[in-house]
Order: sequence, then structure tokens, then C-alpha cells
Amino acid sequence: MWNCPLIHTMSSPEVVLGFLEDAESWRLRSPQFPSKVGGKPAWLCLRDLPSLSGLECETCRLPMAFLLQVYAPISGQDRSFHRTLFVFCCKTPECYAHSDSCCMKVFRSQLPRMNDFYSYEPPAEDEPPGHLDADQSVLPTSGVKLCWVCGCPGSKACSRCHTVTYCGKHHQTLHWKNTHKKECSSGHKDTSACSFLFPEFELLTEPEVEEEDKGDEGDEAITQTSADFSSLAETLAETDLEEMAMHETEEHKVFQHFKRKIAPEPHQVLRYSRGGSPLWVSSQHIPSDTDIPACTCGAKRTFEFQVMPQLLNSLCVDSKGASIDWGTLAIYTCSVSCSHDDQYCLEFIWKQDFSSDQQSQIKQP
Repeated sequence: MWNCPLIHTMSSPEVVLGFLEDAESWRLRSPQFPSKVGGKPAWLCLRDLPSLSGLECETCRLPMAFLLQVYAPISGQDRSFHRTLFVFCCKTPECYAHSDSCCMKVFRSQLPRMNDFYSYEPPAEDEPPGHLDADQSVLPTSGVKLCWVCGCPGSKACSRCHTVTYCGKHHQTLHWKNTHKKECSSGHKDTSACSFLFPEFELLTEPEVEEEDKGDEGDEAITQTSADFSSLAETLAETDLEEMAMHETEEHKVFQHFKRKIAPEPHQVLRYSRGGSPLWVSSQHIPSDTDIPACTCGAKRTFEFQVMPQLLNSLCVDSKGASIDWGTLAIYTCSVSCSHDDQYCLEFIWKQDFSSDQQSQIKQP
């Protein structure tokens, strides 16, 4: 078995929870097949990376930042012996005012055990490799150049020193103002994390322990709320009030269920259950089967994992006014995990928001 924090047989829709953990930087590099949050992406396939236009926010057209990746090979399927899902999101807070997910994208990359980039044998568990490229500006084997700021494909070099590459003008300007103006042509490269990146953590997992649902006072409150609204509707004989009562009751019920499910492990930032179902935060804006597009191969896409709102607490994105935000992010992937000749395949992500009242209750465990 490969030494990786998230590796499953995908035969049953059990739920696996993800938690953040500090880790040495070498553990979060591509040869270790990491699951991680923030920093630069640890690309799986080291060629045919997503295009620069594919990594732009569809709302503001600025480069998106790497959010997280999940290493999730499929047992018994050779083409998916190595398999990682990469999630990117926009850093423009105003883009999150929309209910759609145009400011986010998810890509799937997979390789057979015998491939051009990694050893057939598992990597050493507690022993860092003898040599590490500190700046991670060029992918080994393929020689693909990466943007100094975001770690995405970057073939545009600084016109003065010609030693630092970028994905485009936006990140070149950001790096110049940040540090490169002082160090350009000096031969020194600042390897510290750029402010554009999210804080980096390893993503460790453990199975969710199901507890008997004995109900709580929230259930009684749900019943009482329903009764109060029904009585009011009967008294006033207003159909719209009755419909409002049903909506409020259902919304309360869904949110209470969400809170009860995460209560035993309030610091979970990810829930993985390939072929299972998401844990929704609201009764509103839940996708129907027709909302989830089929894969380009024609196969149906199914749920694989969701990103929880608790992750926002560790991303340092809170701000007055508009802010990067979500209730939950549900990721749907090709049910057969089709092969595309080592290319990164665009999968589907669904962003569900919740109200400000719900947000204040759930973001802080």
C-alpha cells in the first residue's frame, strides 16, 4: 500500500473526514502523493497541466488560487492507481456573491502504477528525498516551467533577470511589488510563501464514527415551530403563510441535521464519500440530477467529496464587506474515472451558500 494520507477502496460510500495538520514541506511534494490544503499545487501528472485560461475565474477573469488537493486512487483500476483531485478558487471576494460556482474549478489527474514520472515502488515513509528543488519553479522529468507566485504553468519570464517565470502579467506585477523589485538581477530568490497563496497544511483523514441519532432539543423546536406556523396560518387563513411555515421548518431541519452530524468532529474541513451523498447546509439550492452534467466521456458524474465551511477559518480570508465564502462545496466526478491520456480533466463543483445567521453559528466550532 502506498504511503499516503488519503487512499481508499471505492467500493462503499462510507464517509471519511479530513483534518488539517502542519507538515514538513517535503511531505507535500508530488513524489509523496499528498492530500493538502493551500500553498502551491503538487501536480500529479507532470505534463499537460490545465491551461491558463482554464485556471481563470469565469467571473473576473483573474488567475485562481490553489485551494486543496485530494489523493484518491481507485483500488483495482490500473489507470487510476494514482489519482488526485485539484480544487482552485478565485481570490476576488466579490465573485462569491453569486450563487453559482463560476469562481471555482476542480480538475482530475490520474496515472497507472507504471508511468513516466514516479517509481513503481512506494516512496519512503519518513525519509525525505536527497534533493529538493526549493523554489519548485520547474517540474522534474517534463521540464514544464511554473509561475513563481501560484505554481501553475508559467512560461513568461521576467524581462530583466530572465530567471523567474510567471503565468501572466497579473502575477508578475504582484511579485514585483512584493519582493522581486529588490532581488531582480541580484541572483537571490525569495522562497517564502507569496501572499497570494493560502496557508499550507497537510490533509489527514479518519473514518467518520456513526453515532446513534437520539434527537435533541432542536427536534422539539422544529416540531414547535411547525405547530406555531400552522396555527397562525389557520387563524389568518393565508396560504402564503402556510407555505412559509413549511419552508422555514424544512430549512431549520436541514441545518439542525448538518450541525448534529459535524458536532462529534467540529474541526473537519472535508467529507469524502465517493458514490455517497453530500451533507447539505440548507434546503435551498440543492442540485437535481439534471443539474450535474455528465462527463465528456458520456458517463454520469457522481458525488465524491465536499469542502466544509470550517476550512475558511484556516484560510485567513475574513474581511469586512465582501469575503471569500461558501456553505459547502460539493465535488462531482466521472463515475468510471475515464482516461484522457494523462491530461487534467475538468470535473464539476457545486457551491451551496447559507444565510448570515447560519454562517455565524457554524464557521466557529
